[in-house]
Amino acid sequence: MKQEIDKSKINGLLSVISKKIGVPPEKLKTELEEGKFDSALNAMNKNDAARFQQAVNNPKIVEKMMSSPQAKALYEKLSGGKKMQ
Repeated sequence: MKQEIDKSKINGLLSVISKKIGVPPEKLKTELEEGKFDSALNAMNKNDAARFQQAVNNPKIVEKMMSSPQAKALYEKLSGGKKMQ
């Protein structure tokens, strides 16, 4: 069963990120839904962008990151207390 994250929390997160990288939230949301990270990557320094690209291209890195206590806590906060499966 797929768990849904509260849309208002997603919009809040998009708003915070868009302010930090200088991209309108609507554009950022559209890019992320399409699997594009152009605006985010352009706003990052080269080292961070390279690490992000490496993580996106390697599912094992993403899996390791998502299993961290910090990622689990963030997921629970965004999903209204639901545990990550």
